[in-house]
Amino acid sequence: MTRRLLTLAALAATLCFAADKPNYSGLWKINAAKSDFGPMPQGPDKFERTIDHKDPAIKITTVQSMGGNERTVTVEYTINGQEQTVKTQMGEYKAIPAWKDNILEVSAKREMQGMEIKSVEKWTLSPDGKVLTVQTSLSTPQGDFAMKFVLDKQ
Repeated sequence: MTRRLLTLAALAATLCFAADKPNYSGLWKINAAKSDFGPMPQGPDKFERTIDHKDPAIKITTVQSMGGNERTVTVEYTINGQEQTVKTQMGEYKAIPAWKDNILEVSAKREMQGMEIKSVEKWTLSPDGKVLTVQTSLSTPQGDFAMKFVLDKQ
């Protein structure tokens, strides 16, 4: 009987732990007033993310426009703490997506014009599930800086 109770308790603990992970699925639009674009004088004209999240798989399609130039980038990760090669229209990079408690953290590095750029994104979801905040720390040969994108669920 004790062994059975321990097994049930372990299963319940596992289910509770899994339930703590946020689901980022949905359409998200930038809230420029609450965002911090770091060294950029202003934010993008348009920034929308469509996210399909079925943990551990996540697919992110971002539509961004600046100065009349619009581009769409789609990336897919497996959130498992393992390094992955991600291929986009802008080239490929290495990423390590991992859960840190209930925060999705994506560490990445890429080569651009012979320079290495490193970034760490930390994704947090508001308790009501309506606000996604992505804090990004970037390290470049020109220096380090941070940005914060606040996205509202549509």
